[in-house]
Amino acid sequence: MRKGFKFSPPQVLVMGFAIIILAGAFLLMLPISSATGESLPFIDAFFTATSATCVTGLVVRDTGVYFSTFGQVVIMLLIQVGGIGFMTMATLFSLVFKRKISLKDRLLLQEAMNQNTMEGIVRLIRKVLLYSVVIESCSALIFAIRLAFDMPLGRALYFGIFHAVSFFNNAGFDLFGDYRSLTSYVADPVMNLVSMFLIVSGGLGFIVLSDLIELRRRRKMSLHSKVVLSMTGSLIVIGALVIFIFEFSNSKTLEPLSWSGKIWGSLFQSVTPRTAGANSLDIGALRQASQFFIIILMFIGASPSSTGGGIKTTTFTILVGAVFSMIRGRSDLVLFRYRLAEERIFKAVTITMLSLFLVIFVAMLLSTTEDASFLSILFEATSAFGTVGLTMGLTGKLTVMGKVIISLTMFAGRLGPLTLAYALGPKKEKELYRHPEGKMIIG
Repeated sequence: MRKGFKFSPPQVLVMGFAIIILAGAFLLMLPISSATGESLPFIDAFFTATSATCVTGLVVRDTGVYFSTFGQVVIMLLIQVGGIGFMTMATLFSLVFKRKISLKDRLLLQEAMNQNTMEGIVRLIRKVLLYSVVIESCSALIFAIRLAFDMPLGRALYFGIFHAVSFFNNAGFDLFGDYRSLTSYVADPVMNLVSMFLIVSGGLGFIVLSDLIELRRRRKMSLHSKVVLSMTGSLIVIGALVIFIFEFSNSKTLEPLSWSGKIWGSLFQSVTPRTAGANSLDIGALRQASQFFIIILMFIGASPSSTGGGIKTTTFTILVGAVFSMIRGRSDLVLFRYRLAEERIFKAVTITMLSLFLVIFVAMLLSTTEDASFLSILFEATSAFGTVGLTMGLTGKLTVMGKVIISLTMFAGRLGPLTLAYALGPKKEKELYRHPEGKMIIG
């Protein structure tokens, strides 16, 4: 009997996302997907399907103008599947049809949700599905009520559903047309609050959401949730202050707005680089200092087990904590009275270095294929890696090779460089010996 191929969980995830992207590209190429009935070229369909499945939001065609309702629904479904993960969707069907979740399925779910153990993984998936439905439904209703003042009720409801799915999954796709995103609602409290709530809740991660919801009953929060909440809050506040200061006198962004508009604009533009992709200020009109600062925020990204990308807030926290521990002469990294294992620190450094090399390499490639300033190229590369979707205007001008490079970068960013390395690298083997310890001078 011939032995079948065995794939590791990272390899299954890579192949699963690739299949979904190709299927989405095929659907978007159909004439029914465009408003004019024309067939979308494969490279543009592939780029759009990759951007949607990898919940990025970079677009080469105006979603609200070029695509028909069918095409927009395909994009929305790709965003939903890509955001919560295709293994989560597969588990949903298994639960509906009362099929047993096998050990292999649990291993895949563990890898997809970036968990250290399989314990309680199916229970976590149930929570993921429940939280997604509740948060998206309530937000879609509020969006619809607000947008009903600007458009017919049916269209407002459709817009509400699409943008609730897009923003909660940190995708950044919008239907407002002319690549405007939320610039028309820069000072609107309802649109800002609901959008930021969706972006932050999707970016916190389902483990943190579960901890917050069950806090009253459990009266205890995990170390992971404490780190994510503290770092997320800090980055949002610091980001809003920096953008407010840099853009306060910029006549193309904050200066024409009222004080409330300036605050809403700064706050929203601090939240959205956490891999959301929506914008209420013209990114291309921001000062270079603000644009570079947003690059840093996009590189950090959201949190583990979330719908966002980047190196993740926990990774950044470990790096910062390790630096301060070394400065203070301490051998252990302690966060909230818990000591972190060296393995966690090594993993954080590995993820950061792989991500940094990837962004630099992509920026170098784009510098040879695209005719644009280096800052806009670096911004595009980081946005694609962090699955953010913000752009300084380069996306629509990309060459065919540039579209391919950005598509592959979005794919790598969604899965994570470490997952791709595990999937493409040789199988891990147990080390039977250790080398003698050596010493070298550092710094």
